[in-house]
Amino acid sequence: MHFLPQQLDDYVVAHSENEPELLQQLTRETYQKILQPRMLSGHYQGRVLSMISKLVNPKNILEIGTYTGYSALCLAEGMQGNGELDTIDINEELVDFQKKYFDKSQYGNQIHQHLGNALEIIPKLNKTFDLVFIDADKPNYVNYFHTIIDKLNVGGIILSDNVLWSGKVIEALKPDDASTKALLEYNALLKNDPRVETVLLPIRDGLTISRKLPS
Repeated sequence: MHFLPQQLDDYVVAHSENEPELLQQLTRETYQKILQPRMLSGHYQGRVLSMISKLVNPKNILEIGTYTGYSALCLAEGMQGNGELDTIDINEELVDFQKKYFDKSQYGNQIHQHLGNALEIIPKLNKTFDLVFIDADKPNYVNYFHTIIDKLNVGGIILSDNVLWSGKVIEALKPDDASTKALLEYNALLKNDPRVETVLLPIRDGLTISRKLPS
């Protein structure tokens, strides 16, 4: 979803950081071999994720929704030297694809893949996090928030993707549209929950940055 005229959007991308070669390779192979390649974060949003991670400089990162591993590699760029990134996905067919690119990167030993239901896996992770990226099934966004908020360190950041949902969040809600209904609830939660402060950015399909406040 583009909010800017194409020519201006092209200018924005051209004057942002270049996409690393490994991520270019990952993008090409995703489009050649994997269903729904538009789920990739992509060059521009990937550089946004990388920059935010570098500003946070997290020790521990949690990603909910790995897909082919593009966003995990972007987030890992800002990770501390002794840091770890835990990434969770329910699609077992993508595990080997992800691992191939994780191992090609300098972060292979720091990225831990988890296969299964994130709501079951997260409570078993014996650590707290400085940065969380939520980019999975939309009906569970609220559940993911409530599951990770107590594992997020004060000052920690939650990044939530697709929160504008191709503009459907401002259209009349269809009765059978569970994803849009869930995102409307989620966006309201981030705005009103006293534990976080939030800004919603109109980047691609919408990216929210929420920071955990002291209690």
